[in-house]
Amino acid sequence: MIELEQVSFRYPDAPRAALDHVDLAIGEGELCLVVGETGSGKSTLLSAVNGLVPHFTGGTLHGNIRVDGRTTTGVPPRELAATVGVVGQDPAAGFVADTVEDELAYVMENLGIEPTVMRRRVEDALDLLGIAPLRNRAVGTLSSGEAQRVAIASVLTAAPRILVLDEPTSALDPGAAEDILAALTRLVHDLGLTILAAEHRLERIVQYADRVAMLDGHGRVSIGDPAMQMRTSPVAPPVVELGRLARWDPLPLSIRDARRAAEPLRGRLGDPRPVLARSPGEVVASIRNVRCVYGPTVALRDVDLDVREGEVVALMGRNGAGKSTLLRAIAGGRGPFTGTITVGGSDPRQLKPRDLIARVGLVPSDPSALLYEQTVRAECDIADKEHGLDAGTTRATLDAIQPGIDQTHHPRDISEGERLALALAVVLAPGPRLVLLDEPTRGLDYSAKARLGEILRRLASEGHGIVLATHDVELVASVADRGIVLADGEVVSDGPAREVVVHSPVFAPQVAKILAPREWLTVEEVTQALAG
Repeated sequence: MIELEQVSFRYPDAPRAALDHVDLAIGEGELCLVVGETGSGKSTLLSAVNGLVPHFTGGTLHGNIRVDGRTTTGVPPRELAATVGVVGQDPAAGFVADTVEDELAYVMENLGIEPTVMRRRVEDALDLLGIAPLRNRAVGTLSSGEAQRVAIASVLTAAPRILVLDEPTSALDPGAAEDILAALTRLVHDLGLTILAAEHRLERIVQYADRVAMLDGHGRVSIGDPAMQMRTSPVAPPVVELGRLARWDPLPLSIRDARRAAEPLRGRLGDPRPVLARSPGEVVASIRNVRCVYGPTVALRDVDLDVREGEVVALMGRNGAGKSTLLRAIAGGRGPFTGTITVGGSDPRQLKPRDLIARVGLVPSDPSALLYEQTVRAECDIADKEHGLDAGTTRATLDAIQPGIDQTHHPRDISEGERLALALAVVLAPGPRLVLLDEPTRGLDYSAKARLGEILRRLASEGHGIVLATHDVELVASVADRGIVLADGEVVSDGPAREVVVHSPVFAPQVAKILAPREWLTVEEVTQALAG
């Protein structure tokens, strides 16, 4: 279905090739997972399959790319649309219709499919992705996870033979991610659909892959058996890291296989020692009886919450549970909110902008929303000016978070991790005691997530109160002091993060599932225990 022969590609003015003499063959009914560090060329490889490289990106392409027998360089991408379905990293950016049902029908209308066939395919896609209750919703009201499922469903209505997915589970809660992957696997096994997917959250998908294509960061690609590729992969999920540490052979890729091998390790480890929690300071944010209603939808239901200095609070829950809405309310967002919110003793909705950003900073799920200048240097300079800060303050903050980012680069040309660091610097430079982050690890590889964890721990030690809304249970396990689970706008669980995640079959990290009933959370904890 997909063949690349000696394919090399270089973007305009790029110092090196993004793809370098790549040979790759992916057959019908195969799920191929593309792995590699941020910036290694995963998105470029995916874009080459549907012809966006080089038709829309420009650049120089050598070699042959054939998709379902057709050469992509000789066929415009629109003619491949019926064969190759694509869902990018920002699915909502591709929506063109007003409602979910209309969005699902849009591609078929352009392909000239009969109305009776369109109706059947829309119903099939709604059921397959579990989004039937959303059919009449306006696409602008969808959560990021709901938008991702709608985007996948809209592509499937065209009945493509190949599906290209860039970060398909990045905005999904753990349960929704499992449902999506189960549906995609069923399409591969039952209908012979070929799927090429790039994903940073390998803990969710690697066990479903038939093969793994690994990019080395220099444009070269190797492909092979998932377990063999994971032995040497520079990016690996916790189950693989634990398997490497324990020297399990064969290397497990699923929780089930790892548990079968883990009994001797459980015996060696015993139970973890009690962890001394940080002593939180004064209350920096107080939320009382906060309620938010959008038409018939109750987004928040009488939420009570205090956040203290030096505390990292993780907000978890299904897509649409109210996490982002709660962050917006705390940050002083306008909306149909009732109840009382105070940040540093004041109602954030009543503060002037400069006073507000000095008390609370919000980094949205798309950090680019905070960045609008042409260079990193200009972003830092304008942030100093708008916030009334001394020249160089934001740049110094950025260097403290992640030094070495080229000041001359456009913010959209740097990596996801660097972009997040820049947005964090813009938010942190005014010195807010409360920092809010919405899905901060979306698009980050494991090394970038580790750096983020170090930043959050440092901020907490400096007295910042931190609230992060996230589906990334591994991040929660590594940095959070306190875990809060929302469901339908209500707080259903609130307590020490270790207790909240260990006792949840949905939000438990991989290590906790593998070593249960021993209450270990991370590979780092196990490594330290074995070393001790």
